[in-house]
Amino acid sequence: MHISEGVLPGWMLLTGWGLTAVGTAIGLKQLDNKKIPAAALLAAAFFVASLIHVPIGPTSVHLILNGLVGLLTGWVTFPILLVGLFLQAILFQFGGITVLGVNTFNMAFPAVIAYYLCRKLLKSNKNSTIALAGVIAAFVSIMGAGILVATELYLTGQQFKSAAELVLLAHIPVAIIESIINIFVLLFIKKSMPELLGGKE
Repeated sequence: MHISEGVLPGWMLLTGWGLTAVGTAIGLKQLDNKKIPAAALLAAAFFVASLIHVPIGPTSVHLILNGLVGLLTGWVTFPILLVGLFLQAILFQFGGITVLGVNTFNMAFPAVIAYYLCRKLLKSNKNSTIALAGVIAAFVSIMGAGILVATELYLTGQQFKSAAELVLLAHIPVAIIESIINIFVLLFIKKSMPELLGGKE
């Protein structure tokens, strides 16, 4: 899901940085002391899950967990993923610094949308409703990110058209796998730390 350095035009890079700056500012404003431990844990989970990459042209496929992060933290997803992607770019050269804004927005914004779609479902006492929230969040966040990446690659030039199409297809199984992961994690949280599912705007 990372877009590599040297692929996107300057105007797209600047737009990505601007949108990520706004999202990060909102997220940091909502990052109170109670959310810091969960944010740190989710940042670590995101960092580790994204380390195994299957390259596809100028991008790659891997577990993202952005839907889970979004469900549990809302707008705080932006600073969480920004830190994780920055460390990946510095330590492992995944993505890059100039495309950090675009990559962060691609993964964080769909996760925030998933949060607003599913936050009421998370407050349910029914396991089936909690599970449904996990599935919706996975598909909205993964496929939403895939659509953003594919659109950016498509707008970049005809040479990336096939890569743009492949990005969408390749992330369907990722969304299915993350749906299963989300269900297990959310049901575990419901039993052990239900306050994390309360949500906070």
